[in-house]
Amino acid sequence: MLAQLAHVRNWIFDLDNTLYPVSANLFALIDARIGQYVAQLLECDAQEAHRVQKGYFHAHGTTLSGLMANHGTDPHHYLDYVHDIDMSLVERNEALIEALARLPGRKLVFTNADAPYAIKVLDRLGLGDTFEAIHDVHASAYRPKPDPHAYQGLCDAYGLDPTESLFVDDMARNLAPAKAIGMATVWIDNGSEQTADQDRSFIDYIAGDLGSWLHQILED
Repeated sequence: MLAQLAHVRNWIFDLDNTLYPVSANLFALIDARIGQYVAQLLECDAQEAHRVQKGYFHAHGTTLSGLMANHGTDPHHYLDYVHDIDMSLVERNEALIEALARLPGRKLVFTNADAPYAIKVLDRLGLGDTFEAIHDVHASAYRPKPDPHAYQGLCDAYGLDPTESLFVDDMARNLAPAKAIGMATVWIDNGSEQTADQDRSFIDYIAGDLGSWLHQILED
């Protein structure tokens, strides 16, 4: 194990575009379903739905949170709809399976999606039995990443010491609250988040592929 990470007892992973490659394109499918949901709900055209969708995402962390706050949307109905997608491009990842199996300590998934969807993705990856728990948007009381409440709720729910924890996410902004409470942070820089001139002081490690990075730290 890389000496700088010898203190890590809790390995916490985002799901989408982190545990599977961005090339699987799941989020593009989900994004399209979200747009359709918003258009149907607000009875508007695709352009206006896109504007509302992205506005809520940036203001509330997820489109769902914005819809709940402004339109009283039922989260279960919404999540069932937007996650009804073809997952055939998500493939078993032997390198990631092996690397995660070698990690010492506890392993958890921390996602703004819901557990039923996460379970389907993990099963496709061959990781169905890898993680102790999935802390999803329901468990976060619909205050999703990057809301600091979500991170404290995760730690409280599983008795995690953040100073002995590492969090991995493909969205850099989701790492800042983790760093603020003492977690080590890894940004999966795979092109899924396009930002420029942003403060990166809260990022400890940058990786293009999670499996490769894990093998690297385990061999050092």
